[in-house]
Amino acid sequence: MTDVRNLPWVGGVLTVVGSTDPSLVGRSGLVTDETRHTLRLHDGEQPLTLGKAGLSFSIDGFDAVIDGSLMRQRPEDRTNRNYQKV
Repeated sequence: MTDVRNLPWVGGVLTVVGSTDPSLVGRSGLVTDETRHTLRLHDGEQPLTLGKAGLSFSIDGFDAVIDGSLMRQRPEDRTNRNYQKV
């Protein structure tokens, strides 16, 4: 079984499950870019840049909830990394 943390996220649909900013909970959109510290979403109206550190989110309907503060590395490093089981 593939771990969603090792998959490329660009092109996937991200849904915010938890955040330090309560107004972001429930927001979702297409991931258009990922950097070491941020994710850029397009939610239909305009691009939205979110910091990974304050987010918990899911990608493409996977059941796993990802803690963004543990994913603060470059996307090319993240896809090759071994993570502990959730």
